[in-house]
Amino acid sequence: MNTFYIVAIIFVLTVVMIMSGRGGGNFYVAAFVLLSVPMHTASTTSQFVLLASALVGAIVFGKARTMSWPLAIFFGGLNASMAFVGGFVAHSFDGTLLKIILSVLLFVAGVAMLFPEKQAHKTAVSRFGYWNIREGDNLYVINLWVAVPLTLATGFFSGMVGISGGSFLVPLMVVGCGVPMRTAVGTATAMLAATALTGFTGNALHGGFDPALALPCGAVAVIGGLIGSKIALKTKPKSLKTISGILTNLAAIFMLVNTISGK
Repeated sequence: MNTFYIVAIIFVLTVVMIMSGRGGGNFYVAAFVLLSVPMHTASTTSQFVLLASALVGAIVFGKARTMSWPLAIFFGGLNASMAFVGGFVAHSFDGTLLKIILSVLLFVAGVAMLFPEKQAHKTAVSRFGYWNIREGDNLYVINLWVAVPLTLATGFFSGMVGISGGSFLVPLMVVGCGVPMRTAVGTATAMLAATALTGFTGNALHGGFDPALALPCGAVAVIGGLIGSKIALKTKPKSLKTISGILTNLAAIFMLVNTISGK
């Protein structure tokens, strides 16, 4: 297909994905493959697109002070470590079954995002297992008894099936930990930029980087990331949460259909 149409589709996807704090790597790869791009090139280009859009989005969210570095390091570190373990042992499990399980978990996370947001703690909790984080004038409390197991599980299953885990990060922070929606989106975007950098480097070292395709897609991804992050900052948190939930459910259905059909 003409590169112009591919670039146009990637632009629309980047706006929507960054706006909701999602990586969207599974959507990018599927779009490239459906548009007749070879699989390895599609994977490498997808990581390049994700890197470009997430990096710009992280900068915008950072300037707007809607990103938490402590959370990014905490969630990112746990997620990445268990993703390595999941990827290492993935060969011991049936790939189709794993993807079906992940699709179900994704759908549950998406549905949870559609329920009313729980009220975050307004005062610090001094009990063991609770992490008090102050961002400017805001205070929210992370229940480590909930956050740590969910983050480890998220990283493990994501690593097994080869995705970044971005589909889980926002629901995990908002529903599981009571983090404000905008902060969750900004933090997830920063983590996705780091994940995409390592993923792209690994893919590119093995070939598959097509500058004629990647550079124009990367250019529109920068613009898409800028627009998507600006829209996110202007969108009401409740609406942003609903959009993220719907997209997560669509990603779950999309993954399940592709898995069952054998694509």
